[in-house]
Amino acid sequence: MLQKIAFSLKDKIALVTGAASGIGEAIAEAYGAAGAWVYVADQNEPGARETALRIEQAGGRAVAVKTDITVRASCEALVNQVLAERGACDVLVNNAGVGHVGTLLTTTPEDFQRLWAVNVQGMYFLSRTVFPSMIERKRGSIINMASALGLTAMEDRFAYTVTKHAVVGLTRSMALDFGATGVRVNCICPGRVETPFVQQRLSEYPDPEKYRAQMVSTHAQKRMAQPWEIAGAAVYLASDESAFVTGSTLVIDGGYLCGK
Repeated sequence: MLQKIAFSLKDKIALVTGAASGIGEAIAEAYGAAGAWVYVADQNEPGARETALRIEQAGGRAVAVKTDITVRASCEALVNQVLAERGACDVLVNNAGVGHVGTLLTTTPEDFQRLWAVNVQGMYFLSRTVFPSMIERKRGSIINMASALGLTAMEDRFAYTVTKHAVVGLTRSMALDFGATGVRVNCICPGRVETPFVQQRLSEYPDPEKYRAQMVSTHAQKRMAQPWEIAGAAVYLASDESAFVTGSTLVIDGGYLCGK
C-alpha cells in the first residue's frame, strides 16, 4: 500500500525563536499553515506580533512573546509559559542568532561573548528547560539553526564560525545522550539566505550589488536561498515523518560546500 506523506503538524505546539523576521518568521508561518499552534518568540515584540497576526489571518493559531534568549530567566519563563498554557511543547526551534565580521584579533571579547550568548547559550537555556517535559512525554523535536559555516570556515567570520560549529556539536551531543527517550535533536545548516539581516549587511558596503554578486557566486546554484526554502526543512524535522532522524545536520546551501 502506498503511504501518503503530508508533513502535517496538526495540533502540535511549536516554539520558534527569532521569529519576527527572516528564517524564523518563515518557519513560524509554515508551522501555522501546517496546523501547529505557534509561539512566536523574539526580542522585537512588534515584529513578533506582526508574524503572529499573519499566521492568524491565514487561519492559523499563534501567540507572540517578547523574549531575550541571552537571559536564563527569560528563556525559562518562555518555556514555562508554553507548558502552562498548552500543557506541552512538541517542537522547539532555536533559530535566533546574530553575526559578526572579524578575525580572532579584530573580534573583541565583548563581541565574542555577545555571539556566544545569542547563538549558543540561548539554545542551551531553552533546550535544558524544555527537555524534561519532552522526556516525560517520550516525544519531541528540537531543531537548532546552525549554518554552512558550522561545517567549514570563512575568512573574517571568526566568532560566527566558532559559535555555529558549537551549535553542530550541541546538536549531536544532545541527540546521542537522549536518543532513546523519544526526543529528537537536529540542526539545519543553511548557506546564505535572502533575509532582512543579509540585506542590511549588504547596504553597509560601498558597492552593495558588487558584494551581493560575490556572495551569490559562492553557491553552485548562483543564488541565495529564500527563507521559505529553509522553512520547508523545519516542517519536515518537526513532523512525524522524520521520526528516525536525530543528530543530523541538514545542509541547505545551494552547493556552497561543494567547493570547500
